[in-house]
Amino acid sequence: MDTLRFDWPAWLPAMNRTTHLHTSPYGALDFLPLETPRASGNAIDPVSLADLLRNGFVYPPHTIYRDVKNVQTGFTLQQGMQDEFRFHFAYQSTSATSRPASGAVSDETLLNTFHQLLTQAVQRSTATMRAPWLLQSGGKDSTSLAIAVADARPDTTCITYLGGKEENEVDSARFVARQLGLRHEGWVCDPGRAYDRYVAVAPRIPLLTADFATLSYVDVATEIGLHHGDGIIDALGADPYFGVPLHLRDRVLYWLARSARLPGAWLRHPLVRRHFKLCFALGTLQMHGFERYFPGSRFSDSEVDELLGANVSGYSRQRMDAYRDDMQAAESAEAVRRIVLVVMEAAGFAKGMYTAPTMGLRLAYPYCDPQLCEWIFNSVPDDLLIGRGGVNKVLVRRYIAQRFEALPYVRAKGSFRFDVQGLAQQRFEQVHAFALQVQTLVPGASKWLEEHRDCLDNKFFASKFYLLAVTLPWLLSRLDNPVNAAADAPPSDADRVDELVSA
Repeated sequence: MDTLRFDWPAWLPAMNRTTHLHTSPYGALDFLPLETPRASGNAIDPVSLADLLRNGFVYPPHTIYRDVKNVQTGFTLQQGMQDEFRFHFAYQSTSATSRPASGAVSDETLLNTFHQLLTQAVQRSTATMRAPWLLQSGGKDSTSLAIAVADARPDTTCITYLGGKEENEVDSARFVARQLGLRHEGWVCDPGRAYDRYVAVAPRIPLLTADFATLSYVDVATEIGLHHGDGIIDALGADPYFGVPLHLRDRVLYWLARSARLPGAWLRHPLVRRHFKLCFALGTLQMHGFERYFPGSRFSDSEVDELLGANVSGYSRQRMDAYRDDMQAAESAEAVRRIVLVVMEAAGFAKGMYTAPTMGLRLAYPYCDPQLCEWIFNSVPDDLLIGRGGVNKVLVRRYIAQRFEALPYVRAKGSFRFDVQGLAQQRFEQVHAFALQVQTLVPGASKWLEEHRDCLDNKFFASKFYLLAVTLPWLLSRLDNPVNAAADAPPSDADRVDELVSA
């Protein structure tokens, strides 16, 4: 690849030596290297900015800083090489040679072992928590985790966060919690409140992600702190080991992603801009198939180049090369999907890892417990991982069925999403002001906002607004002379959480 050059100001001095972080959910979380003057003085990476706007997260092992790399799951440093990383995900289904045949182990034995290992994983991961809260979406992972939590940590409070109209698993989550004897809280997303909380803590967030649940996480974490909780139990982590089957919709979208370049005016045409599905299809045409697996509507390559004032989107695409060997070796579309799931740790886990510690909260990911992961991958028969007809997590479904009969999660979407249209409606002027203040980094943001202001009732465009809303205040807080719009504001919820934690 040619050396990337930009005629942009050197916003901050670059480090002489790369800083390496290790933030895998399967190990310890350590942001200490970022607290040194050498790390905090690092320059923003324009390619990573393009990653965020194109996909909602920075491609690992890169970070928003040019000289800070994050050695996440699957990555290893080449021996003797300071910045040469190699990616390989060992947990592909074809490498599990020891799995028993279907029916070789009784369901009773498998379910009992699963419960024992999951319960032990909860105990280990929450050992330092005094008052844990479980993020309970009402889906399979959080429901199965709630069953184990009821045995291992019955002092846990369950929280379900209703972020949008399409979510209808709240009744399921509440029913499960109450039947298990766990306290349950249900909160409704107020996009303005959540955004104000995010802006207040952005200067303390060590790295930047724009995952579509980042604002939900900040909102929930703030409430947990205000209610004297000190830890969050999150059900992420099971998918790479159970596998995620591809359905017809996934295959159609993959085929539709053609890396096309379409004029932005097409999407703003009055006959197009009001129709989410049509906009989504046109947006998909402009994506790479691998990146279409990532959720949400994001900026096209042409838009990213205009936002950043340079032809940078191509360099962001080239970061997929790190996964090329594994993708070419993958024996099925489902195997490629497992790679996607590992890449998306950079978004899914980051939203908690980057935000919760700023509010003094510990994190627990029981489904990332090494003993549990190894057992799921090596000791559970194939047909209990992915069943006939593409039914996923058959073992988990049977585990839940021991305690509960039919639950809505088999038909409905989960919770903890975010009301992106509501955010655009309530905080447009504030985000536009941020865009004007951060023009040295994202010179085209204010123009994009002005051109699309009348389109933001469509979730397709509102999702792009969300990416700017999350990215801009974090960047502003890293400028040499940031304008503190909240300087004269009363103490925020984040300040109150700090007081509670220190007390």
